[in-house]
Amino acid sequence: MSGFPGSLAFDEYGRPFIILKDQDKQKRLSGLDALKSHILAAKQIAATVKTSLGPKGLDKMMVSPDGEVTVTNDGATILKMMDVEHEIGKLLVQLSQSQDDEIGDGTTGVVVLAGALLEQAGALLDRGIHPIRIADGYELACDVAVKHLDKIAELFPVSAENIEPLVEVAMTTLGSKIINKCHRQMAEIAVKAVMAVADLKTRDVNFELIKVEGKVGGRLEDTILVKGVVIDKTMSHPQMPKELKDVKLAILTCPFEPPKPKTKHKLDVTSVEDYKELRQYEQDKFSEMVSLVKNAGATLAICQWGFDDEANHLLLQRELPAVRWVGGPEIELIAIATGGRIVPRFEELNEQKLGKAGLVRELCFGTTKDRMLVIEDCSNSRAVTILIRAGNQMIVDEAKRSIHDALCVVRSLIQEPRVVYGGGAAEISCSLAVAAQADQLASLEQYAFRGFAEALESIPLALAENSGLSAIHALGEMKAKQSSTKDHALGIDCMQTGNSNMREQHVIESLKSKKQQLLLATQLVKMILKIDDVRKPQDSQGL
Repeated sequence: MSGFPGSLAFDEYGRPFIILKDQDKQKRLSGLDALKSHILAAKQIAATVKTSLGPKGLDKMMVSPDGEVTVTNDGATILKMMDVEHEIGKLLVQLSQSQDDEIGDGTTGVVVLAGALLEQAGALLDRGIHPIRIADGYELACDVAVKHLDKIAELFPVSAENIEPLVEVAMTTLGSKIINKCHRQMAEIAVKAVMAVADLKTRDVNFELIKVEGKVGGRLEDTILVKGVVIDKTMSHPQMPKELKDVKLAILTCPFEPPKPKTKHKLDVTSVEDYKELRQYEQDKFSEMVSLVKNAGATLAICQWGFDDEANHLLLQRELPAVRWVGGPEIELIAIATGGRIVPRFEELNEQKLGKAGLVRELCFGTTKDRMLVIEDCSNSRAVTILIRAGNQMIVDEAKRSIHDALCVVRSLIQEPRVVYGGGAAEISCSLAVAAQADQLASLEQYAFRGFAEALESIPLALAENSGLSAIHALGEMKAKQSSTKDHALGIDCMQTGNSNMREQHVIESLKSKKQQLLLATQLVKMILKIDDVRKPQDSQGL
């Protein structure tokens, strides 16, 4: 039985059975070796994104296997596009993605914090502290930090009349992005878009009503907010009017074409008369369809499907402008914005199902006569579109990601209107609070508390490094100032304005985002510290 694969055991009747198959072919890491491998992988991932943190953070160029280039400093995007082999690396990618899904901002910071927590855990393991005690200590320290954040958070005024405070928060988010040369304009657009669709009574923001479109050409400064819907389509015939006022829209998901028999029988046309009869039937059907739309009172037909030149010509003759091949999500947004109903059959169309818009016009771009259709002054004016312009597709894509982050942060503030100060100020304050709590503890967890406090300092350290400052000096100075003045708004002066007060610099972050970072990072680190055995096939590679 010596050649038998795996670990063998024998039952009560003396029959052998396998516990773990192919045990001899497994590569196995266990105990401290496994934990050290996890910590090393996490440190490498965190080090990769750390240089992208803050307003002076650097961008990464990601090249996909088919040669597509993406330039970004959005943590979630960088990690998503990285080819990570190590299992713990993959967990960190998911961590940043979950921060992106829940809050939309802080995706780089959460990974840097998780990496720093694991690095501190490595030092504690070397001192012989059990990983469970470290994990439990981290969890208790996280509770202290979250409670401290609640204590230092300030109420934030959210009102439709005064949007300036919200613009300042959006500018903090956009300060580290590629579009920061016109980041006040972008911040105002993001805030106005959210306020247009927000319900301040229920503190709810429906992102389905905000559409972000991009068009290459022009400058970033040409980006506009449209109170309505923008679709990348044109009128189906070049001679149709380019601007319509007080429009009644028929939103159709049925094609302008004669009905086809839904059977397996084929139609043989054997004579000229049959052909003429068929052609006449088609023309009559086209005419009937156009009449049904016209009789309902529609002045513009928006169709999900295409129609041929004959139908197009007939629509022009009957003076019914039309747009074809409009996608499903756009059709839904147009229906919401104009208050119309999506009609699946011509026979069902009536005046009550028509959408209403004050103005439908074509936008014309550049020398290539590139056009888009804008539907404005809709009956439900809550639907808005942000139309981003930029010199190339790469910047358009990065601007879309940046605007998305700003929209998410403004939404977080509407849901929970409390803020803390950025520039590492909140992290330094929490670090001091956790370190002070560690001095009160007599148990072994005090070491984990101190490790947690040091890990929190990794964020201001990274901000100072990326800004070209002497990191240790800058951090030491801010810690000393915060300890003596108890002013929780003192942070790293990344822009080197000579003022470290983030309240005066208007560097503001959402409390919800900061809390989520702490909780997610601690949760993941606790899980990783409890993994002490990894098995995989021998030919598998590491990070």
